[in-house]
Amino acid sequence: MKRTEQRGFTLIELIVVIVILGILAATAIPKFVSMTVEAGDAAAKGTAGAISSGASLNYAVRLINSASGAAVTAATTCTTLVTGVLAGGVLPDASLTFVAPAATLAGCTGSGEIDGTCFLKHSQGTATGFVVRAICTG
Repeated sequence: MKRTEQRGFTLIELIVVIVILGILAATAIPKFVSMTVEAGDAAAKGTAGAISSGASLNYAVRLINSASGAAVTAATTCTTLVTGVLAGGVLPDASLTFVAPAATLAGCTGSGEIDGTCFLKHSQGTATGFVVRAICTG
């Protein structure tokens, strides 16, 4: 009878491979977690920039014709700023919120002044948020 030689991995080789994969996974998982925070921060920063740009455009529209555009004054809250300057009047993502949505633009005492009391944050980002620069219309 002819004996055939079996080929395959030994138990030791399989355990070594599993240990190496475990070490790689342990080092990769924290990086993926920090990527979620970075992605949330990027979303908040981009939206804060869009609101700031919208406030600049709103200010330009109000300069041309004071009857058009939205009034941005000391009585404007962070939430009403969004409804005035963004198309559709709502934040584009439900995960985005203002740190203090009822905060008013206390620095809006004159036309053309820049107020930065509104901070936008993402639920998966840092708690401090990103400043929204509002240009006051007077």
